[in-house]
Amino acid sequence: MNPETSHETRDADALIDEISRRVARDDLTGLAAIVSRAPTNDLVEACEHLPVRALAVTYRLLPKQRALEVFEALHPALQGDLVRGLQDAEVATLFAGLDPDDRVWLLDELPAALAPRLLRGLPERERELTAGVLGYPRESIGRRMSPEVLTTHPELTVAQTMERIRGGLDEAETVYTLPVLDRGRRVVGVVSLRTLLGAPLEARVDALMQDPVLVEATTNAEIAARRCADLGLLALPVADSEQRLVGILTIDDAIRILENAESEDSARQGGVEPLRRPYFSTPVMNLVRSRIVWLLVLAVGATLTVQVLSAFQDELEQVTVLALFVPLLIGTGGNTGNQAATTVTRALALGDVRPRDILRVLGREIGVGASLGALLGALGFAIASLVFEPRLGLVIGLTLLAVCTVAASFGGVMPLVAKMIRVDPAVFSNPFISTFVDATGLVIYFVVAKALLGI
Repeated sequence: MNPETSHETRDADALIDEISRRVARDDLTGLAAIVSRAPTNDLVEACEHLPVRALAVTYRLLPKQRALEVFEALHPALQGDLVRGLQDAEVATLFAGLDPDDRVWLLDELPAALAPRLLRGLPERERELTAGVLGYPRESIGRRMSPEVLTTHPELTVAQTMERIRGGLDEAETVYTLPVLDRGRRVVGVVSLRTLLGAPLEARVDALMQDPVLVEATTNAEIAARRCADLGLLALPVADSEQRLVGILTIDDAIRILENAESEDSARQGGVEPLRRPYFSTPVMNLVRSRIVWLLVLAVGATLTVQVLSAFQDELEQVTVLALFVPLLIGTGGNTGNQAATTVTRALALGDVRPRDILRVLGREIGVGASLGALLGALGFAIASLVFEPRLGLVIGLTLLAVCTVAASFGGVMPLVAKMIRVDPAVFSNPFISTFVDATGLVIYFVVAKALLGI
């Protein structure tokens, strides 16, 4: 770990402990002195670890400007918790200080009945901008864009454009990428601040601008964010179906979207629902609810494995040594399927594969699974033959070959099937795949054993 990072972590941990002690003793004077001296980054980390009551008490003691800085840096779910713990006047001030896109992130975490009340307290222009963003579908990039955009026109000079930039510095989301609009607000190009700074003041924008890369406002937010990140753009103009500008997606918002999507996928692949807030700020019962559904599903699915074992009970009684290898075989099959599913799900997120590539993916995973199975099967054959007998070694070797091939094929194809039926590929999570592969692997194992051992 970087020494500087380690030092910052220790400082934040000490601050969390000190705040917790002061809140428990109702020592508001001492708490105010502590938070007034603490660095903003440490305060944000501390707030992410505090219970809701301690969070609200601590927050009320911050000076107005620092309070807004801390609030903007908090996770949207924590912002929602904090809003519910503050008085109406405090909430209105915070809400008005946010950018329109940040307001929408917050509103998505609050009860629907609270949104109209907060919007009514905004100045008319801010209310219109925020309502415009709220009007787009929840999963679209229109819901995550900033409507406050600095623009220019093809016929303007560099000097005129720089004057527009200076006049809009306080309100614009970004000044590093400027969409170039015609008189109908259609995007005809983009020009960077770097290009403007390096050009003569009398040069026209149409001589400097580049062809625009656009995304339609109804595009899925994750797809749009991935495009922005993959192309290395500082900002991506967002337009309607007729290429009229409606907003802009900045790289920091794109990264935020991708981080949230990655967290959701990772959680669901691990068999839990995403928490939507920092771990230490999540109530214990919320943690239970995020896990119990998948555990129930897996418990029901595990009965399939029990049924397979009971169906081959006679074979196990005849050759009891077969039971010794059951954990090895189902564990290997489950891990192979999980690896394939994770790899393909990630490739889907990056756009490397499409649902139409299902046969190509199946072919590749059959090859990968067979290769892994051959290597592991050879090892299993050698060990089982030395410890027990060659016939049993052959059973283990052939079963590993078959199980790895089936597991890799199933794990690789299921995310694509999910995408084809418009279901989140992460829903077909690793525990689900493991359960299916366990049952299939046992059937293969006992069929091979019956054929080779004559039981």
